[in-house]
Amino acid sequence: MRWWKILGLAGFAGVAATGVVIARAERRRRAYTPEEIRSRLRDRLAEASAAGPPPVTTTPAAGTGLAARARRVRSLARDRLGQVKGRFHRKDVLLRRR
Repeated sequence: MRWWKILGLAGFAGVAATGVVIARAERRRRAYTPEEIRSRLRDRLAEASAAGPPPVTTTPAAGTGLAARARRVRSLARDRLGQVKGRFHRKDVLLRRR
């Protein structure tokens, strides 16, 4: 048997095993009645309330957030567009953006 056939069979077995795991989890999830789900949620809420408020998190340092990363990426993209000769110039790109 060729190696690619064995690899294909192993992939098929992995997909089938994943399907079995998902089906079992779905059956387990659907086995609860709505009242059981409500009672479990109430228990979890009571447990979380008893634990107290969540810890206070500090804000990250300036320049490390998603907005700062987006600004850096936009700036690099503008610089690279400005370097392409014959198509765009940096002034054109900046004027179009505004």
